[in-house]
Amino acid sequence: MLSPLRAFLFPQPIRDHGAIALLAWRLTMGGAMMLHGRSKIANPFHWMDHPTSDVAPVFQALAAVSEFFGGLAIALGLLTPVAAAGIAATMTVAALKHIRHGDAFVGHDGPTYELALGYLVQSFALMALGPGALSVDALVRARLKIDETL
Repeated sequence: MLSPLRAFLFPQPIRDHGAIALLAWRLTMGGAMMLHGRSKIANPFHWMDHPTSDVAPVFQALAAVSEFFGGLAIALGLLTPVAAAGIAATMTVAALKHIRHGDAFVGHDGPTYELALGYLVQSFALMALGPGALSVDALVRARLKIDETL
């Protein structure tokens, strides 16, 4: 019987056309998250430094790491559920911060939370679906000969 942790870390991969779609999705989302976190990872403890920021440096660093390295892991399909959970946590905080400040969901006149909410939903979907057969996770699953049945 497959342990719940192994089932979460290495889900049974989606194959065929679904694997190709998941690869395209992961490369797009992962690349975008890496670009989104690139400037933050260059100065991880102080990327939010401005007079109105109340975010502790350690939380700034966690966000920078989850965005940049989480994006890399998503693109590779490496520990995808863990990377997606880190991005989901970061995007939850980002979306709630925008909502708390009264920012619009979508708009052109200032900050919005559409991007954070979009990444949050994509992260939950990747946690549910897994990375697909064209991923490092699928290779690890095959290498470890993880049982196909729960």
